[in-house]
Amino acid sequence: MDTGMLWYDNDARQDLAQKVARAAAHYRVKYGVAPNLCFVNPALLPQGPQVTGGVQVRPARTVLPNHFWLGIGDL
Repeated sequence: MDTGMLWYDNDARQDLAQKVARAAAHYRVKYGVAPNLCFVNPALLPQGPQVTGGVQVRPARTVLPNHFWLGIGDL
């Protein structure tokens, strides 16, 4: 993924899947297409990469805590 949308969500009441779903919904409205890739801080994924709501979530040390970098990527 070369470009994407950066989303901030620090709501402690929601789990990772809910946060990714909210960010993906906003991405769909803004860009007219659903994202398929999301990078998050490794602290959010202690068990490793996962798929939630059709979006593959991967850890990236360059992403700050509570931030989500969404876009279209080659899976």
